[in-house]
Amino acid sequence: MRAFVEVARSGSFTQAAERLFVTQPTVSKLVRQLEEELGQTLLRRAGRHASPTDAGRLVLAHGETLLAQAAQMVTELSELDGLARGELRIGIPPLGGRVFVTMLGEFRRRHAGIELKLFEDGAKAIEAALLAGELELGGLLQPIDTARFDCAPLAADQLVLVAPAWSAWGQRDTVQLAELADEPFILFAPGFALNDRIFDACRSLGFTPDVVGRSGQLGLILAMVRGGIGVALLPRSEVALAGRDALAVCELGDIVIPWEIVLAWPREGYLSHAARAWLAMMRGSGG
Repeated sequence: MRAFVEVARSGSFTQAAERLFVTQPTVSKLVRQLEEELGQTLLRRAGRHASPTDAGRLVLAHGETLLAQAAQMVTELSELDGLARGELRIGIPPLGGRVFVTMLGEFRRRHAGIELKLFEDGAKAIEAALLAGELELGGLLQPIDTARFDCAPLAADQLVLVAPAWSAWGQRDTVQLAELADEPFILFAPGFALNDRIFDACRSLGFTPDVVGRSGQLGLILAMVRGGIGVALLPRSEVALAGRDALAVCELGDIVIPWEIVLAWPREGYLSHAARAWLAMMRGSGG
């Protein structure tokens, strides 16, 4: 069921295999076994893409509920020992992961018996995993659905243009986003909510960005920019930490694209002792 849910969410057997840490043929076999057991075709295969059939959408809804209940059962069983042992499952976005480092270290010092299980992916995937009960806490990009999530602030910044130092933007401190209409863009991997913010900002100024590359890794995005493949819009603080060698960094003069990371958890979800201890640690440190 978990294999099917991952394929249905991502639309890809390859991505599902990466998230489950198994091979693609293993995922295909597991989904095929589920289809045979239920006597229904659950996925439409079209090359590398897969999408749920009508039966698949029904099974997906029930499957997410079953997985959430199983995760809650494991969490509640671990509660029998309080904070002496157990686990805490946290979703960490690749952009903004640095803000978790200090907290991870502090939590480990306070609660050495709790295993920290980290799920690194874009905000959309983290949101889905939170709602499915696979994660207890996760970093999401504002704005979030406050009807479904509670949250605490983690980091706030805004996007800046990052281009090769030798480009036309190399001598500029400020650019207008509208000036970039003809530039090739490097965006984030699918599942990153920040892609939507960038597309919305560009479209509000009358153009759609020409995407020439995508990555979920900041280092690779910066390497592609240095190589002249395209320009990128990145959080100012993340670029400063990564280093600006051979890069031009320019403020956007005609629009502000905010980047605000919050730690979120489902309003209706069950929070373990470990999750509540994490939140208490954050609040105690002024986070």
